[in-house]
Amino acid sequence: MRNLKRRSGNDGGAGIAGALLLWTCASPTLAASYGAGIENSQWYLSESVFECSLVQEVPGFGRAVFSHRAGENLAFHLESTVALMKPGRGQLVVEAPVWRPGVAPRPVGPVSVSDGQRSVSIGAREANIMAQGLLQGMQPTLTRVSRYAQEPVRVSLSNVNFSAPFSDYLQCVSGLLPVNYDQIRRSRVPFASGGAELSEADRTLLDNIVTYVRADSTIERVLVDGHSDSIGSRIDNRALSEERASVVAEYLKAQGLDEELLVVRSHGDQFPVSRRHRDNRRVTIRLQRQGERPELQQASGSGASFSG
Repeated sequence: MRNLKRRSGNDGGAGIAGALLLWTCASPTLAASYGAGIENSQWYLSESVFECSLVQEVPGFGRAVFSHRAGENLAFHLESTVALMKPGRGQLVVEAPVWRPGVAPRPVGPVSVSDGQRSVSIGAREANIMAQGLLQGMQPTLTRVSRYAQEPVRVSLSNVNFSAPFSDYLQCVSGLLPVNYDQIRRSRVPFASGGAELSEADRTLLDNIVTYVRADSTIERVLVDGHSDSIGSRIDNRALSEERASVVAEYLKAQGLDEELLVVRSHGDQFPVSRRHRDNRRVTIRLQRQGERPELQQASGSGASFSG
């Protein structure tokens, strides 16, 4: 479960900037601007070992979200309640508040505005520039032509009350898991010809799988399937695939994985994934969550199920 934190207070002079962010221009020659003012500028921290997020409500537009998922980098996105921006290329800058005249804006670069609720998604480089700008009392601002009129739409993030929750966010990030579900839900351990030994990289992968599964109570099965290439006899290949699956399963158990979660099978050379023999010498590991439909098919003549 995630914990939600709301931080209030005043980050010094940044409050003056926030008070000037919220305004909507009636003139068709000027931009329609959206941003939180000092009276409603709050950053909310959502934290877990799976993801850390900082969220600000942008009145009249939607939400601004900094997110850091386990195993990935910081990212940023805008969620729009109503699609106000025309799809296409917008411009992102980090600019000074109006009460700091003479400070030149720092261009961050073009960003893509799309249809849909999550209209803007920004990667690690731009997201970090935006976060550092907020810490320096600046306001990241995205500008894009309006969907319904000729004037541009400006969305600015308020730096008011940002510093304290950002510090909590950094603490949350330090406790993230090393990987996320999508990164390890389907994993592969390769083997040398005739071999069944784990490399250091293999052990690191398996350690990460154990760490994740122990943290995610929704995982109900861990399927371990051993395979071989087609060189040699089928009897030997079946035995070798069984040995490989056993090596992986025993390592997982030794690192603390609940044995009741494991389903261990061996398939010999029945399910090649490539014409290259090295690609077929493998153990596949697949995680299955509660409520997920198993992507399984009957393995011909083996009495077991297998996918991929």
